[in-house]
Amino acid sequence: MKFRIILILLVFMQSFLLNAQNKKPVYVTISGTVYDISARTPIESVMVYSTSGHSTFTDSTGRYSFTVVSTDSIWFRMLNKSTMKFPIDTIKNLSQFDIMIHVRSVELPEVKVKAKNYRLDSIENRKDYAKYFNYRKPALRLSADNNYNPGGIGAGFDLDEIINMFRFKRNRSMEALQRRLIQQEQDHYIDHRYSKNFVIKLTKLKQPQLDDFMNKYRPDYELLKLLNDIELGYYIEKCFDQYKYNLKKQ
Repeated sequence: MKFRIILILLVFMQSFLLNAQNKKPVYVTISGTVYDISARTPIESVMVYSTSGHSTFTDSTGRYSFTVVSTDSIWFRMLNKSTMKFPIDTIKNLSQFDIMIHVRSVELPEVKVKAKNYRLDSIENRKDYAKYFNYRKPALRLSADNNYNPGGIGAGFDLDEIINMFRFKRNRSMEALQRRLIQQEQDHYIDHRYSKNFVIKLTKLKQPQLDDFMNKYRPDYELLKLLNDIELGYYIEKCFDQYKYNLKKQ
């Protein structure tokens, strides 16, 4: 009798294990918008993670969308702060899962840079998004494994790089965020050096002429890298001469 009970239990356990192994994960797509504490300002470049290892980030309109396992939980991270985890199976509307992050617009990276802490902010931003700043397009590269055996499988190539070469959506997302972060960093650099205080000191302009002048003669990043402060001042003065000349012609 005991033998029959043990046999039944073994058959049941085997069947349960087979079903568990054959059960494929169910994937779902979740999307929404991330806002600041006011619920009015969308936030870009917020990282979104899932417990199964998938990740994405919000675009310039605060929108995100990615595919996760239905048993996952997701959470959001920005400025070294993470939200709580939200189980997918508790979210009623997967196509519009909006969330507010408790950060005010004035604290966002896009507007928080000031002359006195520009370098510190840049360093901090590089740390927060190091994975994306350091991203390089996957290519055939030799493995860093010192135990490589000549003639073995893979011919010494980095297998992770080979796999990543075919993750097209992930590569496009990484490249897009890297471009946006670099552009954002360059814009901050221009704002830091080509500042209103500096322009006012040299031109004595007031609004609305000040904004008009700064927009028309805003130097690009590549030019500004070549100029020291004295040369930048000379550039602004020459642009101001041209600006006054154009005003007289009107």
